[in-house]
Amino acid sequence: MDSLNGLQDRMRALVDQRPPASFWEKVKMLPKLKRLSDMLPRVVKDGPCHQVIVEDDPDLGTLPIVKTWPLDGGKFITLPLVFTRDPITGERNTGMYRMHVYDGRTTGMHWHIHHHGAGHFRKHRELGRRMDVAVAIGVDPQTLYAATAPLPDGADEMIFAGFLREEPVELVKCIHSDLEVPAHAEFILEGYVDPAEMRTEGPFGDHTGYYSMEDQYPVFHVTAMTHRRDPVYTATIVGRPPMEDCYLGKATERLFLPLVQKLLPEIVDINLPVEGVFHNMAFVSIDKVFPGHARKVINAIWGLGQFMFTKIVAVFDKDVNVQDIKDVIWRLGNNVDPQRDIIIQQGPVDVLNHASPEIGFGSKMGIDATRKLREEGHSRVWPPVIEMPVEIKELVTRNWKEYGLG
Repeated sequence: MDSLNGLQDRMRALVDQRPPASFWEKVKMLPKLKRLSDMLPRVVKDGPCHQVIVEDDPDLGTLPIVKTWPLDGGKFITLPLVFTRDPITGERNTGMYRMHVYDGRTTGMHWHIHHHGAGHFRKHRELGRRMDVAVAIGVDPQTLYAATAPLPDGADEMIFAGFLREEPVELVKCIHSDLEVPAHAEFILEGYVDPAEMRTEGPFGDHTGYYSMEDQYPVFHVTAMTHRRDPVYTATIVGRPPMEDCYLGKATERLFLPLVQKLLPEIVDINLPVEGVFHNMAFVSIDKVFPGHARKVINAIWGLGQFMFTKIVAVFDKDVNVQDIKDVIWRLGNNVDPQRDIIIQQGPVDVLNHASPEIGFGSKMGIDATRKLREEGHSRVWPPVIEMPVEIKELVTRNWKEYGLG
C-alpha cells in the first residue's frame, strides 16, 4: 500500500459493523462473512518449514544471530514469533519477545509480566507443568507485524494476520508438540520452558535508546530445529529512535485508531511520537464538549490495553494537528497552567521504563492542553489564535530552514 490509511479504512469498516436489522440485511452480509471466514488460519499437513529437520543435535550456533551493541550480554534473536498455548482454554498466543542466546541449545525468553505469553507461563507454573514453546523466524511481513500488535486477551494473532493478508495463514503442527506454526516460515525452533528455571538475561540495547539491564527471565530449551532449504535468517536492529522498529509502532498507531475511536468517539487523532518510543508519550486531539472532557479522555486512555503504559498523555482541541510536533509544543507552552491542568497518577508502567522507582510500577502524567471553560476554573477570556496566511507561513518556514533552524 502507498499509505497506512488504506488499512485504517479496512479496520474502520470492520469495527463499524452493526447487527443486521432485517432478513435482507442478513443476506447482504453473507459475502462479507464469507470473506472474513476465508481469512481464518488453515492447518496443512506439511510445509516448507519442514524441508529440513534437525532433531539429534540442534545448534543455534549454525544461525547468523547478531550481537548489536557493545554492552549487549551476547547475541539476541530479535524477530522471533513465539507460539504458546493457554493450558486451561487452549487459546493460542503469538508474541514477539527477544531471545538472549546462552549457547547452542538455550536462550532467555524475555516476556514481560504484562505479556500474554507470560500469562500462559504463570498458568503452567501454577499447574506444575513444563510449557511447550515454538519459535518461528522468517515469515511474511503481515504475519510478523501481527505478532507485535496490541490485541485483546484471547484474540488470535494468526486470525489478525489473515485479515491483513486477506488470505489465511497456513499453519503446520510441530514435530514434537501440538503447537501450530506458520508453514512457510524460514526456521522453526521447537522446545520448552521449565517454569521452575530462571536465568539472568541482558543487558540489551533496546528500542528506548538505552540498555535494558540484567534481570531474571525464563529459559527456552531447543529440542528440535526445522527449516527451509537455503533458509534466510531475519533480524531487526533496535536502538535510539528512529530505528527500524519505529515503523511497526506507527503502523499500530494508524491501524488501531478506529478501534480506539469506537470506544472514545470524541478522539479526532492520536500521535505516538517516535521519540516517545510509543509508551512514553501520546498526543491526542478531541472534540471537547463539556468541562473535564480532557481529563475523562486521559483516564480512559490509561484504561485501554497497552495504553496503560503511557507515561505522558497530552490532550488538545480538535483543531490542533497532533502530528505536527511544532504545533504540539506551541500549544503546550501556551495553554497549560501546571497546577490546574496536570494530573499525576500511579499505576503500571512499561518494564523498560528505567526512570520509575520500581520495575513495572510508577507515576504517569496527564496534561489538559485544551481551551479552558469557565466551569474548569478559568474566569478570564480565552484569547483567539492568530491565523497566519498560508504564504506568510511558507515564507517563515523557508527562512527558518535557510538558517538551519528546522
